[in-house]
Amino acid sequence: MSASLAAGPRQVAEVRDLAAELAALTTRPWTLMEVCGGQTHAIVRWGLDQLLPPGLRLIHGPGCPVCVTEAATIDAALALARRPEVILCSYGDMLRVPGSSDPDGTAGDLLGVRAAGGDVRLLTSPLEALALARRHPGRQVVFLAVGFETTAPATALLVRQAMAAGVANLSLLPAHVRVPPAMEAILSAEGNQVQGFLAAGHVCAVMGTGELQQLAERHRVPVVVSGFEPVDLMRGLVACVGQLERGEARVANAYGRVVRPEGNPVARELLTSVFEAVDRPWRGFGVIPGGGLGLRAPCRGLEAAARFGLAAAGSASPSLAVAPESVCISGRILQGRASPLDCPAFGSGCTPEHPLGAPMVSSEGACAAYHRYRRRG
Repeated sequence: MSASLAAGPRQVAEVRDLAAELAALTTRPWTLMEVCGGQTHAIVRWGLDQLLPPGLRLIHGPGCPVCVTEAATIDAALALARRPEVILCSYGDMLRVPGSSDPDGTAGDLLGVRAAGGDVRLLTSPLEALALARRHPGRQVVFLAVGFETTAPATALLVRQAMAAGVANLSLLPAHVRVPPAMEAILSAEGNQVQGFLAAGHVCAVMGTGELQQLAERHRVPVVVSGFEPVDLMRGLVACVGQLERGEARVANAYGRVVRPEGNPVARELLTSVFEAVDRPWRGFGVIPGGGLGLRAPCRGLEAAARFGLAAAGSASPSLAVAPESVCISGRILQGRASPLDCPAFGSGCTPEHPLGAPMVSSEGACAAYHRYRRRG
């Protein structure tokens, strides 16, 4: 068992006990999905999917906000970063995500723009963008804001502080995405195979479990809030399969030491004061209704698209349709319809050093996880 290589003896013993409990529970085939990239990495790293009983299948969902940021938003960021008056800043992985392909078949990224002389900065906190704007009053600072509901409160705090201080040279390219609408889209898609979810514990720590309860009731699927350690994930699997075997469909919290049903009221108030749910295109999915967070009316003066006259991103119809793929199958991987090992370019034409698709770029992408912890053969 790979977990024994690094986990303590007590954890290893508990994982083994939970694997035995899972095997005893499972009487028929079931397909579950985890929707968090951190969970995907833990599952692959510790080989938890290899401990599952026959017939129980675990597939990986679109658990990485960097991976699902659509090419149009990256294209807008690239255009802004090439402007001499702009300082474009974002988180590290975003600098390597490709935009749309040029006619020669290549796709640029923000690191390439920086290498060509553009002022592109890596941030670890949104509030660093505010500090940049204050230090460079003669420049326009644009923050490419990405993340699930987990990181959106920090962006909301940036907006509040910028507006309170009257900082005029700061704007945002908001690309925050919401997890429950993506789960809804997956369950509603033709040919859906997902029968139960492991929900992202960090998202629920902010947002609570109310929206997930509505999803579970509407689609009659169990949703189990899970953490990120091997024991957390195995407990989540046991709870989810237990519901399936009993014919139940509700939200269960297997991460009670962190998640409360109401979430974090302070963070939720901050979010709702700055953002509202909007339709947003996801890379590999198309437009997901309510799948993003956009700035509310009082805050829209900080929209970079309006300030710089950029076209609004995302005009596709709401669907899971993706553009035709040649070698890279990242769209199918993001939808949970294929494994990284199914991709003909995996580990050869596509590596973290030379990625073809966003799931290999991001440190939380499924392809990056498989490349790091599991190779063909």
